[in-house]
Amino acid sequence: MKRRIVSIWFPRLPSERVLRRRPIEGPFAVTLHEGNHDRLHCLNQAAAALGLERGMGLADARAYVPDLVTHPADRHGDARFLALLARWATRYTPFAGLDGDDGLILDMTGALHLFGGEEAMLGDLKARLARAGLSARLGLADTRGAAAALARFAPGIAAEGETAAALSRLSVAALRVAPATVTTLKRLGLDTIADLTALPRASLARRFGMELLERLDQATGARGEAISPLAEPPHYGVRMNLPEPIGLKADVTAVLARLLARLCDRLKAREAGARGLVLTLSRVDQSDAIAELRLARPMRDATRIARLFERSLDKIDAGFGIERARLEAIDVEDLPAEQIGAGGAVKGEALDDLVTRLGTRIGLDNIRRFQPAESHIPERSFFMAPAAWSKPEGHWTAPRPRPLTLFTPEPLLSDQAAQSRNPPARFTWRRIGLHTARAEGPERIAPEWWFDDPDWRSGLRDYWRVETREGFRLFMFHTPQAPNWFVQGQFA
Repeated sequence: MKRRIVSIWFPRLPSERVLRRRPIEGPFAVTLHEGNHDRLHCLNQAAAALGLERGMGLADARAYVPDLVTHPADRHGDARFLALLARWATRYTPFAGLDGDDGLILDMTGALHLFGGEEAMLGDLKARLARAGLSARLGLADTRGAAAALARFAPGIAAEGETAAALSRLSVAALRVAPATVTTLKRLGLDTIADLTALPRASLARRFGMELLERLDQATGARGEAISPLAEPPHYGVRMNLPEPIGLKADVTAVLARLLARLCDRLKAREAGARGLVLTLSRVDQSDAIAELRLARPMRDATRIARLFERSLDKIDAGFGIERARLEAIDVEDLPAEQIGAGGAVKGEALDDLVTRLGTRIGLDNIRRFQPAESHIPERSFFMAPAAWSKPEGHWTAPRPRPLTLFTPEPLLSDQAAQSRNPPARFTWRRIGLHTARAEGPERIAPEWWFDDPDWRSGLRDYWRVETREGFRLFMFHTPQAPNWFVQGQFA
């Protein structure tokens, strides 16, 4: 029986995943922070129709489309969503797996007749995805490589036994080779797969190596290519049936300790850690009491987790008694073994526990940390990231000291000439009369031309650190182009 493979490509998966939860009318883009720049990672159809492209800088995109709505990329969330789609695709075939980070591959050999044939099956698949708010391009062929090529370059069906003919008109980029190889092939005039197959294989191997020939053979069916279905994830859940109903907090805590010990042993065996835990307590009246804990870091230390559960257990209502308990890790991540310090603790775990305790009160996403950024402009030398989903990165580096408090530049009033390049001896700031006691500077900072920042359109700035007789330590600057003095920060 001839193999029949279906490839599903989601060209706008990151943006459509966000829009499923919060629909937005108009241009929308998911941005990715790379180095010190935000770039467009994925666009919706409205943004693409206005001329925006993937990889464009966010500042340039806002110059073209001022009302562009953006959201930061979450690659971990995108991967989880794609894995969920692979689970859903098992309704068509048990051989459903991932195809990169934006596609699925389905082995439908011998199962297409169950859905009314090839066209009916693809139509049903596309209709269901459309109802879920997902754009999908589908390809069906005898090989995995050919199906993926059709999905991305010419969506449709290659009839059984006509794979080579369907591929011949496609671009060489459809062979899943490196972009540099595609560029070289096109410079040599080899635009389509038909142009490639017309050349001697030996000369192609000498010029491009075996990877090109391997991809070509996989697409045409001369070489087999396996499809690995998505493995069933391990289940991290434990339960306990109690001989007698319990109701005291001490008893519930003891049950939780036993469940945590068993669950953490299972996590340790797989070098994994729990990010989220749910404790379900079944009462004798068939109702449930649920306690949930979100952790700032993956964890499998039963003693530490039990302490963090205390606040959630205080809210448990035992009713007429609890007869069953179930503990499940609902969010699990890899957690390899770590070096233990001299005091028997891993570095940073005390801070992680503090973030977790605060997160149970105000939410983990509301606790943020400052991360250093590569910029000499004071207000661009950092960015904020959720503390639970990030780690401290590097060290703060600045040519001169920076204040702990920065704000929008505020003009000061002085009876001296604003053209003076030295800080005024007397000035008024926030309706407070101040006198300069000591000043250190200047530090000249030029605008970053690749950012269109309205606050920096005035040009160069000469920064000074000014101490006043009244006790204020201010971060001030002078603008030589349009002479004036401003206060932008305050030292502690």
